Amino acid sequence: MKSQVEILQIINNFHELGETAQAAEFILKEYGLEQPNFKGFEYREAAKPDFILMTTEGTFGEPQIIRLPENAFEFPLDLILNLMAHEMVHVIQKSKEKEVLDKNEREWQAYYEMLFHTIFPRIPECSDYHKKFFASKAFEYYNRMGEGSELQHKYAEQKLNVENLVASLPQ
Repeated sequence: MKSQVEILQIINNFHELGETAQAAEFILKEYGLEQPNFKGFEYREAAKPDFILMTTEGTFGEPQIIRLPENAFEFPLDLILNLMAHEMVHVIQKSKEKEVLDKNEREWQAYYEMLFHTIFPRIPECSDYHKKFFASKAFEYYNRMGEGSELQHKYAEQKLNVENLVASLPQ
């Protein structure tokens, strides 16, 4: 794997050329995010400092696209990597082999990955601020699973991991 400085230089070169999708493809390879069910990147509206949206789109069982803002690489790399990992979890979830039909379960799994990097261990940790934000989103989807539901029981241990992580972060 290249050094952080080399990676940032390559990304900046792509960004300056307006080749955001190529920068994202490079990131997939460099950080071990590639998935067989991934079709490619397409663009969406520009991100704002307080709102960066990426989405995974496609029919279950078919190759998926990820829509990302053309200005994605104007933001901290650790944040963009975590957002891309989130979307790649969705790519996996929408594959024929791993179909996860419940949206709350899909989102829980994707936010959990952003916090613990169990599927993509090469993704760096993000800021404590973003960890708190991602944990809050994870809890939102956990709660939507239904009080005492089978899904909540399935993810009870992971929920405890998230609670412990949040408790360990500086207030």
